[in-house]
Formats: sequence, structure tokens, C-alpha cells
Amino acid sequence: MTSREEAAEAAAKSGVTIRELHEMGEFAEVFRLFDDIWRPDPGNAPVSVELMVGFAHTGNYVAGAYEDDVLVGASVGFRAADGALHSHVTGASIGRGIGYALKLHQRAWCLERGLDRISWTFDPLVRRNARFNLVKLGARPQAYLRDFYGVMADAINEGDSSDRLLAVWPLDERPLRPRPAPAEGRVRVLAEDGSGPVVRPADSDVVLVGTPHDVEQLRVHDPAAARAWRTAMREVLGGLMESGGRVDGLTDLGDYVVTLTG
Repeated sequence: MTSREEAAEAAAKSGVTIRELHEMGEFAEVFRLFDDIWRPDPGNAPVSVELMVGFAHTGNYVAGAYEDDVLVGASVGFRAADGALHSHVTGASIGRGIGYALKLHQRAWCLERGLDRISWTFDPLVRRNARFNLVKLGARPQAYLRDFYGVMADAINEGDSSDRLLAVWPLDERPLRPRPAPAEGRVRVLAEDGSGPVVRPADSDVVLVGTPHDVEQLRVHDPAAARAWRTAMREVLGGLMESGGRVDGLTDLGDYVVTLTG
């Protein structure tokens, strides 16, 4: 099955049609969809209509997923250095496979243009995003970026530092078959308990870095615990990666699997 056929199959399973966007009205729809998802302050929109116009006009990636005539997902990316696409923002209805279908459409678009990888950033504390990126797609984090976007005034990120992992997804025409990584017999250097994160020494060549069950709910109901998790993740995962550690996968329990080097 080709990448284009895989993308079409995923879109059909999620009940949507995905296509590139070129018209001002389409970009306005994307802006409203992202506004509904993130509910940002007026000056903090994920991407403006004007930027989408410029991206599409210069051969970059702006695509939407439609259920009948209703926009239910969209993705915006731009060409980066050395044959890559940077996927700046993707938003979709959760739990229907639309985000996955959009990523496969983006993958096929890149392969047809000779691009060999896609990069994007995601919050290392959001377990479902880590699972989607590392297990569903097979992307791998390459860098820990501290407070990458600065202050983000929106309903999802309000009051938290914008630490991000830079994920890179190598592309080819082979079927995607990533799997969760095993956790047995490995040291968990960051773990969740009832009162917050617990940090332990990294005394093994391969360690596990845990994530909170639902950091977005913590931000609402226990901001202090959410801040404690941000600090712990920055110190543990950020420190390991900055010392040369490599993230090789994610376990079923939401632990990053980190191989230490040196």
C-alpha cells in the first residue's frame, strides 16, 4: 500500500475527506476551528489567516479534514531545512482518528515532494500526545526545548511554561508498525504517586521517565502539582536529553524510554 493509499484509508475510517486548502474562506474556517480548540487570547492565535495565505501561496502545507461540509480538523506546516516539513499546528476532534488521518495525509504530501521527514513540537507532559507521536506514528524526540514559545495565553496552556519536545518523524513508503516499548526490569527515574512526581537516581543504562495521568486537568484542579511536574520533567527528561540521552519509545503506562550514553 502506498503512502497516498494509506492516507485515503485512514481518512475513510475516520469519516472525513482531507484536502489542501487555497481559499480565504477556508483559511478563516481553520482559524475558527483552532480558536474553538485552544480558546486563545486575541493576540495569541496558533496561526493567523494571513500566514496561512502566505504558506499556501508559497507551496507549503495547509490542509483540512471535512465531514460532509464541516471542517473538523486542520494542519498547517512549512518547509524547513534539509528536506523537512515542520508541522506548526494540527488540531482535530479527539478520539475519532482524524488527527492520525491528517498526519498520514501530510506524510503522503511530503513524500510526493521529495521531503524525507516531518518535525513538530509537543508538550512532554501530555501523555496522550506522547503516545500518539511515539507509538501511533513512530516519531522520536530529538531535543528538549525549554519554554520554547514563551508565555502562551490560551485555555490549554495558561499558567504553565511552554517546554516542548522536538519530535522528528522519518518518512518512507514502508507500512507504519510502531509498538509500545516494554517496561519490565527498567528503573523509573520519574514516577507518579498520589501527591505528585517522585524523582529517583538514574543508575541504569536504560531508564523510564514517567508522565502524569492528565496534566491538563491538573492545571485546572491542582496548579501546584502541575508546576511540580513541569519542573521535574524539565530536570529529569530535559537533563537526560541534554546529556546525550536518547528517547527510544514509550511504554503502555506512558513512560519515556531513555537510553543513556557516555
